[in-house]
Amino acid sequence: MTIQTISKGPFEGQKPGTSGLRKKTRVFMEPGYLECFVQATFNAIGGAAGKSFVIGGDGRYFNREAIQIMLKMAAANGAARVIVGQGGLLSTPAVSNLIRQRQTDGGFVLSASHNPGGIDADFGVKYNVSNGGPAPEAITQTMFDQTQTIDSYRILETADVDLSTCGTSSAGDMQIEIVDPVTDYAALMAKLFDFDKIRALFAGGFTMRFDAMHAVTGPYATSILERVLGAPAGTVINAVPSEDFGGGHPDPNPVWAKTLMDEMMSDAAPDFGAASDGDGDRNMIVGCGVYVTPSDSLAVLAANAQLAPGYAQGLAGVARSMPTSAASDKVAERLGLACFETPTGWKFFGNLLDAGKVTLCGEESAGTGSDHVREKDGLWAVLLWLNILAERGQSVASILADHWATYGRNYYSRHDYEAVPTEAANALMQGVRDQLGALAGTTIAGLEVTGADEFSYHDPVDGSVSHNQGLRLWFAGEGRAVLRLSGTGTEGATLRVYLEQYAAPEADHGLTPDVALRAVRDAVVEITGMQAYLGRIEPDVKT
Repeated sequence: MTIQTISKGPFEGQKPGTSGLRKKTRVFMEPGYLECFVQATFNAIGGAAGKSFVIGGDGRYFNREAIQIMLKMAAANGAARVIVGQGGLLSTPAVSNLIRQRQTDGGFVLSASHNPGGIDADFGVKYNVSNGGPAPEAITQTMFDQTQTIDSYRILETADVDLSTCGTSSAGDMQIEIVDPVTDYAALMAKLFDFDKIRALFAGGFTMRFDAMHAVTGPYATSILERVLGAPAGTVINAVPSEDFGGGHPDPNPVWAKTLMDEMMSDAAPDFGAASDGDGDRNMIVGCGVYVTPSDSLAVLAANAQLAPGYAQGLAGVARSMPTSAASDKVAERLGLACFETPTGWKFFGNLLDAGKVTLCGEESAGTGSDHVREKDGLWAVLLWLNILAERGQSVASILADHWATYGRNYYSRHDYEAVPTEAANALMQGVRDQLGALAGTTIAGLEVTGADEFSYHDPVDGSVSHNQGLRLWFAGEGRAVLRLSGTGTEGATLRVYLEQYAAPEADHGLTPDVALRAVRDAVVEITGMQAYLGRIEPDVKT
């Protein structure tokens, strides 16, 4: 074992992240950078001695090299066992599943999620705890504290491990097990869903297109959809993971999955379309000629989950992130389910899931999941949709129309203003924050403001409080807007503006989102002074 002493930690004076670290790939490749973060994580959890971990990533550039470093560090820190996905690949939900099934002490996910990959793009490392979910705030704060004071790291001088072949080996006294990345995850899916019913759906001529976006879900979707469930070869496209995601942006939304969207809106559209992101935890659902917003998807899944064997006994409750539309709230209210609103970030769902208070969770940023793991799960959402389609025998469009006729429609859209100068983004948010106390009762752009606040979350399980989680504005007629600065980018700031307008079951549900949300959008533009701060009012991405 070698102890590398450093004069100054690479994170001194900067905050590396929440449950993990996301930076440019070249930054991670700098000598000692990854090593200091991994050692700080081990220090924050009371050391690695005698513990077991799962390690895997989405296959982006530097994935394999980073895993070799982490294995050598785990061995030098006294870890007893590490489980690694073959080829260094594991989707984020598969990591969570392995942590839970193998009862390890935690695990590392190597990914920058939906961000582009490559030597000049993005890389990331996230730590998950023993329940399979992202590290809670108490641990992430300790991780941050450790990064500020770290002065050395431990690493074993040994040969690289062969990641290409399943089996066991060792590094020092540490056992290393290389596992097929798909097997355990696929077995879990077979327990949750009626695979015979879905096989019959495909055998009856049902058609589908799944865009894996050259990312980690390619092997999972090919194995489960085509080999196990009998979907025709070619159902899964862009199925081979690549270090730069085929030069694309592995974010499953109508902008970055344009090829899929074009096909689904064409005269030759298959019955069902779906996509997943870089590390496999997000999803996009599309029907023939109709896009399903993530908020609507969560609501439809909540209303129909009992059709799948894994949820036949009903749901304990539903949780959504605060920016997500209230569509799932309408379902919970009608079905008598508990309903929770949390800050953005999957770790906030962990306590609710562990306490049995909820079964399904969702975020507007295309993340949906359940109590089967402690991460959002892209392919799981696709399989639940397929199970529902098989049971109901209707199209996606018909299911949506029935849902809106029962619960009403929450028109919804997210506007992303990317790479905004940090100073300008902060100034805009502070300008709105300064108005919060005076907005209620005023009329802006012809729309009455009925309330405004800055969201704080009081965890009903452990009593913790998370402040400053986004600015909320409410308007007459059940309209709402949310403003947040996102931490998922690596350049400047991303301002996210979420717009929502409810239409009752008897209302017209045929409006386009742009038309239905125009009044709320105009009010937000005026309240924020967006033109003055950003020099524009049009977003880079609209979903």
